[in-house]
Amino acid sequence: MSISDPFSELIAPFSRRGVDLGLNRIEAALAELGHPEQRFVALQVAGTNGKGSIATMVERIATAAGVRCGLYTSPHLLSWCERIRLPKGTIAEEELKRLLRRLQPVALRHDLTPFELITVSAFVAFAEAEVELAVLEVGLGGRLDATTVHPRRDVLAFASIGLDHIEHLGPTLEAIAQEKAAVMNPGAIAVSGPQAPEVTAVLQAQATARDCELRWRDPLPGQADGGPALGLHGDLQRSNAAVAIAAAEALREKGWAIPDDAIRRGLQQARWPGRLELRRFRGQALLIDGAHNPPAAAALRQELEPTQRRWLIGMQRHKDAPDLLRQLLQPGDQVRVVPLPEHASWSADELRQELPGIEEGANELSENLEWLVQSEGLPVACGSLYLVAALLPLLDPTD
Repeated sequence: MSISDPFSELIAPFSRRGVDLGLNRIEAALAELGHPEQRFVALQVAGTNGKGSIATMVERIATAAGVRCGLYTSPHLLSWCERIRLPKGTIAEEELKRLLRRLQPVALRHDLTPFELITVSAFVAFAEAEVELAVLEVGLGGRLDATTVHPRRDVLAFASIGLDHIEHLGPTLEAIAQEKAAVMNPGAIAVSGPQAPEVTAVLQAQATARDCELRWRDPLPGQADGGPALGLHGDLQRSNAAVAIAAAEALREKGWAIPDDAIRRGLQQARWPGRLELRRFRGQALLIDGAHNPPAAAALRQELEPTQRRWLIGMQRHKDAPDLLRQLLQPGDQVRVVPLPEHASWSADELRQELPGIEEGANELSENLEWLVQSEGLPVACGSLYLVAALLPLLDPTD
């Protein structure tokens, strides 16, 4: 997730902008390019936790149904290419480089942010690949997110909405929900799993105001109780899968041929690396997860047995790390905190003031992994996808 990669010369000049929400720049850039986004229909996925899981499930379902489907997600773990999936698979490195070189003048003229540049690249790639349907994961918020520029978002899916990015979206659940609910548009069908009461109220009010049909879905039963098999692990995925199924059913109502068998196969085929993923380091098992905010931490904790365990954690400085740790930790747990490469991070010294007993990690991540797996219970590495990205190259290869 660092810009020190094969794309650094093409994306680094834009990285100094940081977050700068708005639609005017990307609208102008797409107009100059002849509106590639108008050549395919979109399904947009908004929310806080679970967006990527829902998006990849829907893409797998549509692909299993024979739809020429594209998928746009963020952030990535190891390569910018991960963000753009075409009908033939993840976009090739050389293909994305070609697109970025071609789009440099347009991006500079319209002062695009990195996210806007990659979004435009995805739209152009989808148009060139003759994609029929693109599944678009919102990057941040919704109202002013670059993906919301798409004019035909006929189906909208909402993942769980919680407190995150309060510096950009507002300090309360209601404010954050308002920003995310603003993706609703007239005539669209929106689907959601269970939400906090204040979020539910906002979504319902916005759906009415925007003439958008809003449908609610309960989590699917477990496989042992008759629910479908899922390719993604964890109880939270039963709720995400219910939203994905409802989105697929809404697509069917909009005229797409999505048979039940494609829904079943798509759910089984969905994969989303770095989310509740069981891996090994030198033969020893560990769990890695991108939980990076208190709601995600609470969901992760619910997946684990209430036993003592070791944690390797790295958290960005703007996150509510004390609350995240309170959601995760139990008495007797051992915790090491490590800095995130190239990102401002919480230190063990800062966190010890509120949560005694936290250790400073070793200088080398491999040393921290050695410590982590010397645990009686299943150890966990989490706190940020930046940490997951740094750890993945050190782990044993998957089969």
